[in-house]
Amino acid sequence: MTAGAAPRVDVDIDVTSGVATLTLDDAPRKNAMTEALGDAFATAVARVRAEGAVRAVVVTGAGGAFSAGGDLAMLEHLRTVSFDAARAHMLAFYARYLSLLDLTVPVVAAVEGAAMGAGLCVACACDVVVVGRGCRLAFNFTTLGLHPGMGATYFVPRRVGAERAAELLYSGRRFDGAEAARTGLTLEAVDDGAALTRARALAATFAAQGPLAVRLLKQRLGVDRSALQAALDAEATAQAHSYGNAELGEGLLAARERRSPHFAPEPA
Repeated sequence: MTAGAAPRVDVDIDVTSGVATLTLDDAPRKNAMTEALGDAFATAVARVRAEGAVRAVVVTGAGGAFSAGGDLAMLEHLRTVSFDAARAHMLAFYARYLSLLDLTVPVVAAVEGAAMGAGLCVACACDVVVVGRGCRLAFNFTTLGLHPGMGATYFVPRRVGAERAAELLYSGRRFDGAEAARTGLTLEAVDDGAALTRARALAATFAAQGPLAVRLLKQRLGVDRSALQAALDAEATAQAHSYGNAELGEGLLAARERRSPHFAPEPA
């Protein structure tokens, strides 16, 4: 890369024996979720959908991380735009990454390193999630003073139940891959560094079964798109409110300064 050139942002595609591996590749930023990476992801999903030989998909991240979550610079920018513009932006942003739901074959997430906020939501949108035991995970929206998005309010209760989802989403706390597997957020936790191998093995097993039967089963086991869209609409509205609130400013400042946020009480 030449001096001053923008870092490479892409989603790499590898197809082997009917299994497509999509790798989020913005390693210098730990695959932070930007519009550019989202565009690349949606393009990669469309290419895989057009590839008739693909019978299962693995989604992972480059550079030892799945995704650091929403790009802080993007969040800062959204604090400067109108409510309607912020809401529209978020709906389009969700759609880029949740295009993975348009895949008609099983999708397995292989999570290593960090998976934060919206990045962890993308993993949870997959059919099956394999995670390294030592992974650093969080639905850290409220820690930033931001309402959850990317389908968090739909995907997390669906995986772990309403009460445990409430604890994870309200607190925004960090947890590891071992806890994620114990609570059912993920299928299983494996040795750190082994998630991709295990995910590919699972995907190969799925790919070896009757393709029509699996595609029809995917329809039955898939998300309720109407319920998900209702959740996304509500999340985009709530996040637009968050962008206009001082809480998010304090949360972003605290994140940059690597300290706990100090949120002022709401006016009576």
